[in-house]
Amino acid sequence: MRWLLFLSRLAFICGVCSLLSFLLLIMRKPAEHDFESTIITIGFVMGAIIVPGTLLCYLGVLIAKKKIREYVPLWLIMANLFFFLFLIYFIFYLNDPYYHQK
Repeated sequence: MRWLLFLSRLAFICGVCSLLSFLLLIMRKPAEHDFESTIITIGFVMGAIIVPGTLLCYLGVLIAKKKIREYVPLWLIMANLFFFLFLIYFIFYLNDPYYHQK
């Protein structure tokens, strides 16, 4: 199950990049555009695919009646769950057309 640990680490990196890209959207400071585009691509595009996929793999391991903490540390599981909830919040709440109406 080393693939699950690798996928969890990759989802963690994508989650951190999604937080960074959200901060880039808020701050709007001039910076290097190549670096910004890489962070935004990893954060929002890859993060929207890999983080939920990782949680589905966690669910599959739990359904198979195996202990997930034997393969992945608890802090990594909780961090990926936090990043998933953050992405859901960003996609459904902040991109809501009624959010920007007065």
